[in-house]
Amino acid sequence: MSDIEKSSIRRITLRLMPFLMVCYFFALLDRVNVGFASLQMNKDIGLSPAVFGFGASLFFVSYFLVEVPSNLALEKFGARRWISRIMITWGLISAGMVFVVGPKSFYVMRFVLGAAEAGFFPGAILFLTYWLPSIYRARFIAVFAVSIPVASFLGSPLSAMLLGLDGMLGLKGWQWLFICEGLPATLLGVTCLFVLTDRPVKAKWLTNEQRSWLIERIEKDSSQKAAIGHLSIWQLLLDKQFLMLTIVYSGASVTGSVLAIWQPQILKSYGLTIMQTGLLNSVPYGIASILMILWGRHSDRTNERRWHTALTLLLISAGLGSMALASGILTPTVMLLSFALIGAYSLKGPFWALASGRMSPKTAAAGLAGVNAISNLLGGVGISLVGMIKQYSGSFVIALLPVVLLTAIGGISVLLMTHEKKHVSATITT
Repeated sequence: MSDIEKSSIRRITLRLMPFLMVCYFFALLDRVNVGFASLQMNKDIGLSPAVFGFGASLFFVSYFLVEVPSNLALEKFGARRWISRIMITWGLISAGMVFVVGPKSFYVMRFVLGAAEAGFFPGAILFLTYWLPSIYRARFIAVFAVSIPVASFLGSPLSAMLLGLDGMLGLKGWQWLFICEGLPATLLGVTCLFVLTDRPVKAKWLTNEQRSWLIERIEKDSSQKAAIGHLSIWQLLLDKQFLMLTIVYSGASVTGSVLAIWQPQILKSYGLTIMQTGLLNSVPYGIASILMILWGRHSDRTNERRWHTALTLLLISAGLGSMALASGILTPTVMLLSFALIGAYSLKGPFWALASGRMSPKTAAAGLAGVNAISNLLGGVGISLVGMIKQYSGSFVIALLPVVLLTAIGGISVLLMTHEKKHVSATITT
């Protein structure tokens, strides 16, 4: 590695990664804190498991509808302004959950929140492809995505503490939770305008030599043939490679979404207090935070993506599929949930490196957003499905079986993907 390469990557890392990670931390916190709020809120406003599951899942419906248009808007208007817009709106709406008074208002606010946040994650991934050569992407995407488990690792005890403010100034604990965890996102959205830079060519914080090296290297990566060539949005939906990538990512997305919403209730069912639930809920996420970075680095070091992706899905399937063996005992249950979350988050680095490498630059904006949007929609379906199955079966073990099946299919699917990238000749119309 040359000195100019080392200095360029180091400066990009220090400039962009910490800030993006903090932003994504609050995005995830505002998305999943409803799981902890439910420990008080459901009783206060009269939400059954099925009603709560359906309402929580509406986030992903609007997220799905707005995701691709949002990513295309980011490409058109620039990451700096568009990510700022996303964060300001979702922060205000998340804090606005304080006004929820029943099922209907809960449905509306979850739907609007999904539309506001749509586009942040795939937009950030697309943004990083402007700044990182392909050889660095798995490790840096893993570092960026570590905000997901960290949000639950730190957010679980934090949310439990905020629930303890119940009654202060006449507000419920769950209302304090939404206010204190929502407004920081809005402040970060304003900060985006001063920290982010749309493209390397505009980066005054790089030296001329660093800027030239980076632009040349990114252009070289972009010139390589991709498995998914220049396709329109509608052509993408019929492309075999795109559909396979979507199936693969859906397994991890559904797992993360389902456990973020339902895991606090799974643990609370063992007779724990709210604070005990918060502390114990953070354990699997803490373990996953460390291992997903190591897994992403190993994927980059070996330049291998397929097995690094497949094994994580099979770990999820094995972990959740073995829940019945825990026989209602807390320790093995936490261990198996840890396996599932390790798999769900360790997948992200190698998968997004695999996905971005299989799409042409002009298809990446719609393609990455499309994979993420469909996967998150299925995540919402999973949340609602688990709620319905739990209500009628009385068992979380049975309710999680669809997730076991989906992750097993995803693990097999990624192994069926061809080693060689095939160029698809089509005309981009997006």
